[in-house]
Amino acid sequence: MWEQVHETVSYIKEKTGFTPEFGVILGSGLGSFTDDIQIEFTLPYTEIPNFPVSTVQGHKGALVFGTIGSKKVVAMQGRFHFYEGYDMKQVTFPVRVMKYLGVTKLIVSNASGGVNPSYEVGSIVLIKDHINMMPEHPLRGKNDERFGPRFVNMSEPYSRNMIAKAKEIAEQNSIEVHDGVYLGLQGPTFETLAEYRMVKALGADCVGMSTVPEVIVARHMELEVFGLSVITDMGDEENIEEVNHEEVLKAAQKAEPHVRLLIKSLIQNY
Repeated sequence: MWEQVHETVSYIKEKTGFTPEFGVILGSGLGSFTDDIQIEFTLPYTEIPNFPVSTVQGHKGALVFGTIGSKKVVAMQGRFHFYEGYDMKQVTFPVRVMKYLGVTKLIVSNASGGVNPSYEVGSIVLIKDHINMMPEHPLRGKNDERFGPRFVNMSEPYSRNMIAKAKEIAEQNSIEVHDGVYLGLQGPTFETLAEYRMVKALGADCVGMSTVPEVIVARHMELEVFGLSVITDMGDEENIEEVNHEEVLKAAQKAEPHVRLLIKSLIQNY
């Protein structure tokens, strides 16, 4: 893994000569955030050694390098999911690469199903914590101390400072945000009504199929993390029949202008 990461990093540095401070992982329907970046380089995943390739509709499949204001950014247009058949080492490989390109702060976004009754479709949730119910752990196996410690402290997986700054930005721009706990399940099926009830009973506010592995690996390497989720469906009796991928993308796209403004301002002002 160490050798693969550094082979990939060397290739990217040779191609771009770029040292980003912020890494951004864009979830379902949120890919056009890259319009806010003054783009300097775009590398399709297919050209990057050791990189997996995204197979999901709404995930474009490229690393985008550029600036937002004075800040240097690398954004992933399209992430990798465990349900696509990748193992967790592949799913989280880009986070390792970002770290050694120079990234110190990671921003992750996703679409999720809401179980908190104060949410509605289109709500923006700042993730304050997560529950990991993925069937494989990204740090399972022999630990390489060069990346980070065997046992990772997860007392603050999502940066309290970054959440506070995002709330301040939301207030200044009259954007309604919630905070909440995200629960990660494998997918690719949307949850049954009984599973949504389980998610709620376990103390989560929303549920999705990504993010958790990337955040664990980011914290393994001491990256500061900010997570944001767009509620694209509500897991209750009234709404469950409407859930499908097209509806999810549609709901994510509706919330996208606010999400873009939040992420852009957070990068500029943090």
